[in-house]
Amino acid sequence: MNSAVLIIYTGGTIGMKEDPSDGTLKPFDFSQIKEEVPELNKFDVRIDSYTFDPLIDSSDVEPNLWVNLAELILEKYEDYDGFVILHGTDTMAYSASTLSFMLEGLTKPVVFTGSQLPIGVPRTDGKENLISAVEIAAAKDEKGHARVPEVAICFDSLLLRGNRSTKYSAEAFNAFASPNCPPLAEAGIHIHYNTDLIRKPVYWDAQLRVQTHLDTRVAILKVHPGVTPQVMRAVLCDEGTRAAIIETYGSGNALSKEWFLDILKEADAKGKILLNVTQCKSGTVNMDLYATGASLKHAGVLSGADITTEAALGKLFCLMGRSNDNKWVKTMLEKDLCGEISK
Repeated sequence: MNSAVLIIYTGGTIGMKEDPSDGTLKPFDFSQIKEEVPELNKFDVRIDSYTFDPLIDSSDVEPNLWVNLAELILEKYEDYDGFVILHGTDTMAYSASTLSFMLEGLTKPVVFTGSQLPIGVPRTDGKENLISAVEIAAAKDEKGHARVPEVAICFDSLLLRGNRSTKYSAEAFNAFASPNCPPLAEAGIHIHYNTDLIRKPVYWDAQLRVQTHLDTRVAILKVHPGVTPQVMRAVLCDEGTRAAIIETYGSGNALSKEWFLDILKEADAKGKILLNVTQCKSGTVNMDLYATGASLKHAGVLSGADITTEAALGKLFCLMGRSNDNKWVKTMLEKDLCGEISK
């Protein structure tokens, strides 16, 4: 049976082409996608499209876009074998990370892609990214199951787990990296799937469940030389904040100053959820390795292991949206829910 793929255009560079009348870049009609990218005609795949109105610049992405995306996928889930989401690159890792937690019981591919150059310019990377994303979204194994039933990012010949990805370059075609998790697939002459890395559902006939309630009361504090008690207390202890991601040095280290630890203890006493995420692109938090890390642990800070900041944010949004019980949220934070941390 032929596969069917829905391309969802939310906005971003990939959907732009030059208007011959005035030379400006404008969105093109995705219902004519096969005319813009004729290579798609060579796939034995039914390709439909859906365009968000209005289109959203990725710098303006907010949680309501994720809710709209999740609800659209749920609505169209039985009609398609896979989904390709075209999205601006600036916040793509945030969107892919959060959707991985919102879509529970996923058995089909949800592949994000985009481009550094508009699809309508000669040197665009958009065509190759889109072609590979569609092929992966449509791919099935010998049993008829999806090859990659995950939320992923397809960019510059690599398929990366969505909640392990981060934007690495503002200019290069290889804009995304996944330092703590190898690619799920690599596109060369053929697409090579790293089958052992790809997560499979417990039940292939599971019903998709979508979580649309997100609690966004999360702050991010990047520890840096010269950080002041005033700034730290404002971020961690504010009444409007339920959780904070603390981006620390190296393997989870921070200041050993008494005032710093006192503020952490103050935030913990207020019931705040405090999650330690390393500033390093590669590696993991280990708060038992050095005394400063151990001090954070004793002050009530949880280890984020090797989670990215983008995935930590999405995970907190979803967990806090599910429960008002911070103890339960803390317990779930340290579990690997959908491949976001290494076991």
